[in-house]
Amino acid sequence: MQAYMKSAMPYHGVASPRARVMFREALAAHPLPDRETWLATALALWDGATHREEWYAAIAVLRDRRYAAYRDADVMPTYRHLLVTGAWWDVVDDVATHLVGPLLLEQASAVRPVVHGWRSDDDRWLRRTSVICQVSAKERTDLGLLTDAIEANLEDKDFFLRKAIGWALRQHARTDPEWVRGFVAAHDDQLSGLSRRETLKHIGV
Repeated sequence: MQAYMKSAMPYHGVASPRARVMFREALAAHPLPDRETWLATALALWDGATHREEWYAAIAVLRDRRYAAYRDADVMPTYRHLLVTGAWWDVVDDVATHLVGPLLLEQASAVRPVVHGWRSDDDRWLRRTSVICQVSAKERTDLGLLTDAIEANLEDKDFFLRKAIGWALRQHARTDPEWVRGFVAAHDDQLSGLSRRETLKHIGV
């Protein structure tokens, strides 16, 4: 598992399906009494982690439906901390698509400026997050935000950013293929081959 993930941090070796069950059981057995405890628990698991599954457990605490009311714009600095210190696709994609993305939909006025700022941050994982956080938004996708995030990173040669651009466009093509075709045509000389291939996998030109 460690070799596959190219992780400096070791694994306990618990397969993902079993780990998810364990997280659900632990969260059900040990309810967290308030917002402060919820956030402190997640950060203690994350910052004190010696094995990668503990990072996954921290994300499970943050994602748990029992604490949905605590997920507001004030937790964005915590999400940023996870993205920057996690700095690899497994944790970044989970935080981006299951925490940042839903919060953007629910509290756009407060969250959008933060995500918009990430599009040009020095940290590539924040930039990746700005591109992919709306992959599940469907017809609620903020096309202005998506466009700005992609355009800010079109010239970047980083594999993970190019892959992210293709993923974001491919997902939106399920909702609005014509918009995506138009975007590809308008940026014909800027899209990398990887981004283009990922984008057009299911819709063609």
